[in-house]
Amino acid sequence: MKKVLLLVAVLFTTMITLQNCQHDIPEPDDDDPNTTITPVTKSDKCNLDTVYFVNDILPIILGNCAISGCHDAGTGLGGVVLESYDDIIKYGEIEPGDPGKSELYELITSSDPTEVMPPPPNELTTEQINGIRIWINQGAKNNECEDICDTSASTFSGHVWPIFLSTCTSCHRSGNSQGGVLLSNYTEIKENIDNGKIQGALSRTNPKTAMPPQGPLEECADALIRIWISEGAKNN
Repeated sequence: MKKVLLLVAVLFTTMITLQNCQHDIPEPDDDDPNTTITPVTKSDKCNLDTVYFVNDILPIILGNCAISGCHDAGTGLGGVVLESYDDIIKYGEIEPGDPGKSELYELITSSDPTEVMPPPPNELTTEQINGIRIWINQGAKNNECEDICDTSASTFSGHVWPIFLSTCTSCHRSGNSQGGVLLSNYTEIKENIDNGKIQGALSRTNPKTAMPPQGPLEECADALIRIWISEGAKNN
């Protein structure tokens, strides 16, 4: 059976929501189990021209697809879990170097609301789609970079916004404002800084409001946000 990651959003009244992620998923091929684990290729320095799976692509998939009710380990809708490189390559039918022949890319760019992944109104942003396209064009590698964290300066556009975009906006944007909190642009983020919600979430002192829910931000990302806030949280 061809393993097709075909996403069919539920058309019954009021049932198309992120929490009710209903779509057809290919069943695993028991005759050809995915037992290998692809090693990560690590670089000491991040190249600005390269899209890295661990740094850039995995957060998008974890934040939008491998979520409760869809393809996290706890749900595994249709027997599919998209929490690792090998599973994303397998079930997304990724063709390295050719986004047009990669099932995952076809689904996230589909204009058909019954096929697009994730289902409306939670489609990926243009920036996220472009990142996945570039990553596939560059060979869909399981790569990672580990630049030394430079906290000498922190700007909204260059440092803070990319963190929110990959970590927060999938759960806090129009149509999916969990907790009533919107974080899809500078104005919304600044509002939640002024009222202290972001600082409280990052501090993780209250388990009910601790964010991100999957665990603390990476140390460098957390430091860059805090520095930016301490310098006035400017739209720079």
